Amino acid sequence: MPTITFDVPEGALSALRLSPKEFVKEMRVAAALLWYSHGELSQSKAAEIAGTSRAEFIDELAHRRIPVVQVTAEELQDEIHRE
Repeated sequence: MPTITFDVPEGALSALRLSPKEFVKEMRVAAALLWYSHGELSQSKAAEIAGTSRAEFIDELAHRRIPVVQVTAEELQDEIHRE
């Protein structure tokens, strides 16, 4: 797995009341949630980036009130007509 390193501003961890390990976990989850909500990642890939199971990722989506299903009305209509 690739490792990415970046600088965090002084005081950011204390302002968030997070340890470095907790900060990394939160960053991974936040990025995965954002990319999933924008339709850039599937649930499976987002869960992988977040470092969670798909079920845990779905729970996190629900907890943060992000729609679990990312289907447009047009996509749903297409799916209905295919059957």
